Amino acid sequence: MVQRTVSGGREKQASTAAIGIGFAVLCLSYLLNAMDRQVFYPLLPEIREEYAFSLDQSGLLATGFTLGLALTGIPAGYLLDRMSRRTIVVVSVVVYSLGTSAIPLAAGFADMAVYRLVSGVGEGVQATAIYAIIGAFFFHRRALAAGFIGLAFGLGVFLGPVIGQALAAAGGTWRAPFYLFGVLGLVMAAVILVTVPRTMSEAVAGRAAAAGAGDFDHVPASPYNRNTLAFGTTSAVSGLVFYGFLGLYPTFLREELAFDAGQAALAASLIGFGAMTALPVGWLADRVDQRILMAVGFAGTSLTALLAYQVATGVLAQYVLAFLIGMFASGVLFTNCTTVLQRSVRPEHVGRGAGLFTLTYYVAAAVSGLLFARLVAGLGWSGAGLVQLTLLPVVGLAALALVDPRRMLLPPAVRARLRPRG
Repeated sequence: MVQRTVSGGREKQASTAAIGIGFAVLCLSYLLNAMDRQVFYPLLPEIREEYAFSLDQSGLLATGFTLGLALTGIPAGYLLDRMSRRTIVVVSVVVYSLGTSAIPLAAGFADMAVYRLVSGVGEGVQATAIYAIIGAFFFHRRALAAGFIGLAFGLGVFLGPVIGQALAAAGGTWRAPFYLFGVLGLVMAAVILVTVPRTMSEAVAGRAAAAGAGDFDHVPASPYNRNTLAFGTTSAVSGLVFYGFLGLYPTFLREELAFDAGQAALAASLIGFGAMTALPVGWLADRVDQRILMAVGFAGTSLTALLAYQVATGVLAQYVLAFLIGMFASGVLFTNCTTVLQRSVRPEHVGRGAGLFTLTYYVAAAVSGLLFARLVAGLGWSGAGLVQLTLLPVVGLAALALVDPRRMLLPPAVRARLRPRG
């Protein structure tokens, strides 16, 4: 009896360690994903100069890759509810790494756009799969788990431009970072295959992985319901605003405010530093009404963008505002958008909940750069910032009024506060 107890304890410890290692590897893979996508923005002026791209073409290349992420949302969510999530993650990392490695080989706009799209497809499937995994395995603590993923994303956004700019300078070409990140992605795919346990990646939401999850009859049977419509709208607005800012912000700093390459890269990196606030935000999101957090995120993003494009011209001021955009638009909005859609569907639809986020967020993100470039052409940089980054978040605030939290899968403490008092 004693031997069995000791043996069982060791097996439990080993299982816990395996889960910890697997989760850490998933976070690292998403960090690399963020570095991979972020490295393009500060190098865009050099790419634009070499290929003589217009501002419209540059804006489309900057954010158009997210169309690949968007296109994968629904099909990836469907597959994730039926196939091995770990296998899907591994394949997706290989796909986006090959797309990244091909970017320096582009002959012009058309094939570079295709390579960016391929990268987006891989990154989109990976993101959907990772959020489905943590949504199923951590269930009532999914927002905190998403906070760790958001922390990794923010760190990747912070490191990507700095490392990319340094590699480009050391190698004497903007192509060097893309080759490096492509190779690192292939290595990461192998690490995921070896280290992420199936007990974690294939967990069934709300049942084996979350004892006491309770009854789900109050949640609509269809994954396409009033709450997913409302939160899909908030996700779309978030994607338009955040990627509209990300895509051409370094270009704005260099061409409008005359920042040098290093200053623009550091400002872009500080967006990632702000995004790292996703961890404390995720902790809060499991304890309070997420609509409040999202309202704060929209209001903060709007005000920060107003200052960045209408008021601030100094280097230090832009550094502070870049951090705040990362905090509000990514740390707060992205973290909550990824989880509220999963909480708006039943556990067996967790993959489709993650897919709905990917679809709505990244369809909007895909056109955000082109839209912003067109607004710049018509209204100037300050006018474009006012329309797309300052006024648009009001639509996100309005969409929150459509949400019925009583029809969601909420943590017990939050649900108890929403019950009417008799």
